[in-house]
Amino acid sequence: MRTRTALLFALGAFLAVPAYAQHPGEAEHEGQPQGAPHEQARPPQANGGHPPPPPAARSNPKEKPEYEKLNNGKQDKTPHVSNDHWYGRPAPNDKRYHLDHPFPHGHFEKFGAEYHYNVVRVDVGAHRFWLPGGFYFEVASWEWATCANWCWNCGDDFVIYEDPDHPGWYLVYNLQTGQYVHVQYLGT
Repeated sequence: MRTRTALLFALGAFLAVPAYAQHPGEAEHEGQPQGAPHEQARPPQANGGHPPPPPAARSNPKEKPEYEKLNNGKQDKTPHVSNDHWYGRPAPNDKRYHLDHPFPHGHFEKFGAEYHYNVVRVDVGAHRFWLPGGFYFEVASWEWATCANWCWNCGDDFVIYEDPDHPGWYLVYNLQTGQYVHVQYLGT
């Protein structure tokens, strides 16, 4: 009886070891400060495999969104980046993005292409997501449809950019899909 119990215990321990094994890519992030720049665990699929440079501010406040023309003659009106070009950006004077008091919760300072983030928590009903360190953001309600099908908790990497045309707004860019949405920083 003892031999059988010992054999079952040894078999259980043997089968449990792979569950605690480190997954590929985990070691490279271990011990880094949260929100620190890091190499990606897997290559992005959009924009030729790299995060885009930040969007440039536009001088014409009435400039309409530019849409990507596809080979089939149609236009891709989804806000996205292709070949480092930001398509679908709303006009600088778009009233939906006007804030009487920009940055009410302070500035999020670790933004730009060198900072890649994984979402650690998402509240789909409230359109909010959290980054490591407790930093959280809310997606513009009228843009939620663009990102509702993103795999927020699949380990996809995200990059945060400051929106140069709309003070108080940031752009969260999905490295896997190439799409982006407007978000407001709500603090920690």
